Amino acid sequence: MFPFPPTVTPAVRSHLDAQTAFVNDISRSLFRSFQHLCDLNIQLAQTLLEESALASRQVLGAERHTEVLGAAAARAQPTTDKLRAYQQHIARVAADAQVELARVAEQHVQNATRTARALVDEVARSAAEETERGLRTQQEAMRNMADPFARPDGAGGGMHMGSEEGKAAQRDMEQGMQQARAQASADMRPPGSATH
Repeated sequence: MFPFPPTVTPAVRSHLDAQTAFVNDISRSLFRSFQHLCDLNIQLAQTLLEESALASRQVLGAERHTEVLGAAAARAQPTTDKLRAYQQHIARVAADAQVELARVAEQHVQNATRTARALVDEVARSAAEETERGLRTQQEAMRNMADPFARPDGAGGGMHMGSEEGKAAQRDMEQGMQQARAQASADMRPPGSATH
């Protein structure tokens, strides 16, 4: 399916493993903080429902208007205290989450940096090898173009580009190629078109 085998170098694998471990630990930490926050919200909702049920019982059981106002006023202060405690719990959960994220980042940053350096070194080495290989291939192609009559074993075929016969052969070949191009372009023109 692919023209080349998909290989993963050890440097890439170790860097991906380090990044995956880092993301997993960050996700685990964030999930734990979110879970604490959800538990806190559920606890607040339960407390407020219990308080409102108790207050509504007192209001419904009151026989005078002053008892209703007294019951409502008596419940206002505990509710305010509970909301203040809820805010403090949220602040504590946020601070704990920040500390945990900093700990996870500190734990993984050195390993991720080390694997990233190894990956960069591997890519640089591979790029240098590929560049060298491409240069050699290009030089070989240029040599073959410069001396098309040379045999692979290094012996000449009788004509060298430095000799007059080699230069004449090269000129003849170039003229033949130009004539072939001109003929091909003439064949490609639609009938009846003017030629230059």
